[in-house]
Amino acid sequence: MQHFWFKMKSSNMDTSNWKTININTIFDISYGNKLDMCQMMPSKNGIPFVTRTGTNNGVGGYVEILSNETSNKSGSLSIALGGSIGSTFLQSKEFYTSQNVAVLQPKHNISNNIKIFLAHLIERECQMKFCAFGRELNKHIKVDFTIKLPIDNNGNPDWQWIEEYVKKNLVPKLPDKSKSIWERKFDTKPLSNNRLQLKTKEWKWFKYTKLFNIKGSITTPKIELEESGFGLWPYVTTQAINNGIEGFYNIKTEKGNILTVDSAVLGYCAYQENDFSASDHVEELIPKFHLTPYTAMFLTTIINKEQYRYNYGRKCSQTKLKKSQIKLPAILNAQGEYEPDWQWMEDYIKGLPYSRCL
Repeated sequence: MQHFWFKMKSSNMDTSNWKTININTIFDISYGNKLDMCQMMPSKNGIPFVTRTGTNNGVGGYVEILSNETSNKSGSLSIALGGSIGSTFLQSKEFYTSQNVAVLQPKHNISNNIKIFLAHLIERECQMKFCAFGRELNKHIKVDFTIKLPIDNNGNPDWQWIEEYVKKNLVPKLPDKSKSIWERKFDTKPLSNNRLQLKTKEWKWFKYTKLFNIKGSITTPKIELEESGFGLWPYVTTQAINNGIEGFYNIKTEKGNILTVDSAVLGYCAYQENDFSASDHVEELIPKFHLTPYTAMFLTTIINKEQYRYNYGRKCSQTKLKKSQIKLPAILNAQGEYEPDWQWMEDYIKGLPYSRCL
């Protein structure tokens, strides 16, 4: 379960009376299954396989259940000891893990709200204190890994305070769609029963400049955002998770209903439905056509398939975007020329599960 919305600065609350607590007093900590995904059999109806990635709740895919392997319990936290070090997620289903993934099973009967709170604190602690080939997390996770928590009159973690804080201060600030997902009040059924088939051999190439006006966003310094305080407007960065959104503040400089692309490293593309502010190296693809959330989901998926072209040596710069092309479903117009078939793309997305959530 993703927790990007939970990235609250500790300065916004009084932590002076919080107590440093070793997480091994809160969790039973193990090193997971230590399996290799390449040796597993993929299965859409199988069990989640949690890897060291910092995206998709850590899930690299679904694999067949092994008769001789014990799964990790649902309701546990997974934490990456390598790769995206410290990425911590609440796993709502039983799961397997790859190597270098620790599993934290609560010793106490605590709610998902509290688990998400703890996951965030653990992840932030990892970002500040641990790194690969230096102070490695796997040497400390079971021994001396600590976080600060509010305490009750008996000196124990104040679970009730955390529960109330999340319910009263965080959940109400969620966007409506995020709130429905958090409260699991969403419909997984597709909007349409017409499930279209992809036939990419019939698609045509289109230049980005034919589809979009391409420009850089205004860079908003982080200190300016923090001074503005937390608010409703997303802050889009070059991170390749959570739609690039690092937090929500009271500043907006860019118009929404566009696509953004990370020009620093991977070329990660995301749909920004709302107005937003941005860090440096965030490029904007402003549509020359009517962009809907459905066509946006189709386009971002295709554009992100192009990430293999970019790395630290060949960045996805604005100049490269203006020279690039994308292959899309096409239709002949009245002039006998091919143009993107936007209606087909929208209908395809509407035929997928969860399309009612858009």
